Amino acid sequence: MQEELINRITIDPDICHGKPTIRGLRYPVENMLELLAGGMTIEELLEDYPDLVREDFWPVCNMPLNWCK
Repeated sequence: MQEELINRITIDPDICHGKPTIRGLRYPVENMLELLAGGMTIEELLEDYPDLVREDFWPVCNMPLNWCK
């Protein structure tokens, strides 16, 4: 399960200048973290970005934690 969630974050030099994105879509993890830190909820993000699903946000939210370990 953990590996499946981690695989939702992809890095491709041809997409968003190689920044980590969600499932290879053009949604940089950095942008999603900024929106969450700014007070948007996952529900609001799901409404604004209909091609994302709730499960996409678990690895996004866990990335900073993993970098701190």
